[in-house]
Amino acid sequence: MATSSVVCASVLSFLFHFLLVPVFSHDVNVLQKCGFKAIYQLGDSIADTGNLIRENPLSPYASFPYGLKLSKPTGRCSNGLLMIDYIAHSAKLPYLDAYLNLVRNSFRGRGGVNFAVAGSTALPEEVLSSKNIMNLVTNESLSTELEWMSTYFNTCSKDCAKEIKSSLFMVGEIGGNDYNYAFLFQKTTEEIKALVPEVVKAIKHAVVKVIGHGARRVVVPGNFPIGCFPVYLSQFQPNDTAAYDEFKCIRGLNSFSRYHNELLKQTVEGLKKQYPEVIIVYGDYYKAFMSIYQNAHSLGFDTKSIQKACCGTGAGHNFSLGKMCGAPGVPVCPNPDQYISWDGIHLTQKAYQHMAEWLINDIFPKLQCKEDQLLQNIETMEVKSCDSSINLASSALSYRNLTALHVWDCKAFQCLVASSTSQVLR
Repeated sequence: MATSSVVCASVLSFLFHFLLVPVFSHDVNVLQKCGFKAIYQLGDSIADTGNLIRENPLSPYASFPYGLKLSKPTGRCSNGLLMIDYIAHSAKLPYLDAYLNLVRNSFRGRGGVNFAVAGSTALPEEVLSSKNIMNLVTNESLSTELEWMSTYFNTCSKDCAKEIKSSLFMVGEIGGNDYNYAFLFQKTTEEIKALVPEVVKAIKHAVVKVIGHGARRVVVPGNFPIGCFPVYLSQFQPNDTAAYDEFKCIRGLNSFSRYHNELLKQTVEGLKKQYPEVIIVYGDYYKAFMSIYQNAHSLGFDTKSIQKACCGTGAGHNFSLGKMCGAPGVPVCPNPDQYISWDGIHLTQKAYQHMAEWLINDIFPKLQCKEDQLLQNIETMEVKSCDSSINLASSALSYRNLTALHVWDCKAFQCLVASSTSQVLR
């Protein structure tokens, strides 16, 4: 009997890899139903997980209090996790590593790559400088990130290339800094509005590029309601109460954000017609953010502090361009989870979490993930009994990428062979 077991184990060991598949929670991790192999992110500080601090180790994002809820500062422009982290978690993928971290580790990315750079713009530096708009944070732009992506896909293994069609591409949010710097350099509203078609054109070019790499599911996020952010509320202080909406956000600035978003949505619709084989989804960051404002109390935020920075100093909105979060002597609020704004420009982990939950629920049905898509992308599975062997054999066509099984005993193996043979004979 013992000899039989040893022989059986040897046969199974020869035929299959011993790798277990984790049990998925469909209620919490809805994006896992899409079976994404990886996520590739382009963007700015809303998504950067470490590229800027590789480029500039003296950046304030490389030091506490940034990353306060994490074991160390990681380059994330928040006290903790970002939306992309929650999106990756929902898809049952690891948190994305920054591209410049991977360069130091021979491109050994796992579950995707983050090309986003805090401070980056949609338009190249030379285009902005020709308009007397300067990027004071980084020289990188969307074109740089696209170059990095091309380099990565040309350098990574064949397995990486195979994964592209089963991956999610996040093209943005990007373009917000083009406008931020323009406002900072005191451009008129008309001048800044004239930037929008150029910014959207750059985003469109990026979508076309990722489709050229083989992308089949692309999310293109829009801009935030910037009139609700402490950085803008502290700089623009209209005396007319009619200039503010019911949430005390500046109407004109939010109208500008909606103008950008509407043009971007029109562009996305055009791309859908141009590439009918690709699922392209608009990511509504504006509505996701406003959903927090509308439900601030029930979500646990301090309604008296929703327009104040947790980390900062200054009258009114706790923000000052001259003494920002990370500078010596700048305090941090005792309970960041009660604040929406982390540093006046970026959000807290809790705010990003709620935005991500809203966004995931909004984009999931639009991504048109088939029910059997998860099964198609599973490469390993464990088989414990005859029942599971029969179930596996009966749905064999759904497991198109299955290459490794962990079969617990000879009886289960015999059932699997018998069931599979029966399916073939049909």
